[in-house]
Amino acid sequence: MSIVTFYRGHPNPPKTTQRAHLGANVILTYQNKILLEKRRDSDTWGLIGGGVKKCESPLQAISREIYEELGIRISKDRFKKLDVYGEPGRIAAYRDGSVWRMVIVVYEIALQEEPVFRISSESKELRFFSKEELKDIEIVVTHSDIVEDWFVNR
Repeated sequence: MSIVTFYRGHPNPPKTTQRAHLGANVILTYQNKILLEKRRDSDTWGLIGGGVKKCESPLQAISREIYEELGIRISKDRFKKLDVYGEPGRIAAYRDGSVWRMVIVVYEIALQEEPVFRISSESKELRFFSKEELKDIEIVVTHSDIVEDWFVNR
């Protein structure tokens, strides 16, 4: 059973029960393919990242999340900030009843060498995808437009 259900542009999303949640995600690429994780909480593919903690900047958060989820450290000066996705209909509804509006700061980094990852307990699988391969998988709806925008704008 899914721990979380994501909404974006849904005609009747659940009403939020929490304040807006600031998150940071990364478009991490290698050889023109984008890294996605198969999420344990929703059994869908999504970008690496997560919530920004109190007293933490989005850049600090994405650096921390990459280490926690992938086991690699990347210098903060290598990240390029792409955009902020924060329209009101971007919602995460958790099984415990908490419902969050999501505001996501998106970064980009292109890796020059093939990384060796350590998969975290949050993920079932990590994999690089080409644009064509994305057609065969289900991407978290709150990330699918981010991924699509990246391929359109590169």
